[in-house]
Amino acid sequence: MTKILFIFLFSGIGAKFHEKTKLTPLSAVKQVIKLGKKPQPYKTYPDAEKIKLPLPDYRGMVLEEAIKRRRSVRNYSSAPLTLEEISQLLFSAQGITGYYAGIPLRAAPSAGALYPVEIYLIVLNVNGLKKGIYHYNVREHSLEFIKEGDFKNEIFKAGLFQEMFLDAPVIFVYTAIFKRTTYKYDERGYRYVYIEIGHIAQNVSLQAVSLGLVSCVIGAFFDDMVNKIIEVDGKEEAVIYLQTIGKPK
Repeated sequence: MTKILFIFLFSGIGAKFHEKTKLTPLSAVKQVIKLGKKPQPYKTYPDAEKIKLPLPDYRGMVLEEAIKRRRSVRNYSSAPLTLEEISQLLFSAQGITGYYAGIPLRAAPSAGALYPVEIYLIVLNVNGLKKGIYHYNVREHSLEFIKEGDFKNEIFKAGLFQEMFLDAPVIFVYTAIFKRTTYKYDERGYRYVYIEIGHIAQNVSLQAVSLGLVSCVIGAFFDDMVNKIIEVDGKEEAVIYLQTIGKPK
């Protein structure tokens, strides 16, 4: 008890978060008795223009070679990405890969198969796509066109003026709808959300290597500014991670 009191009085928010989200016999029981209505597992923009993505059937290098070659790369050529490349990257991130007891399972693991992560694309240079903000519709493997515009300067400022945001043809924005996980796992669910986004970003990193692309994951950004760009509230749904992807120089 004294240790917990010390943590909450004298430690930073990170230590408090870790302490608050520890799994104990009591919190495990609370998870069982606190179950409420399960949130919807898919977010869609029904009024948005939809772009059907090509079938993700690419076969590239062996996994071990992709792991060996993976690096965080911050400089990209001016060459655009293709819709086929975008399709494969999104499939590796969140694509539906099979079913278990009628539940669609995705490319990355998720606590309780609850899938709290949403993916938005800031498109700056992709063949066949207008510049703007897109949302990945997992169930239909399609893109939903949210708004048109060149958001290069906005994401550059929101990303702490890191040069990679000026060069990358596409930026993946990973958000979380926390209640999809916390409705079942309570405070512990926040840990699961962050872990899951790491799984997804690594899938994308390795798929990029296999496609002959390069990428960099970014945790340093002004949260509220990115939330505003993609138009999420920052509370029920909030940005967690960014990833720039492009072709090597």
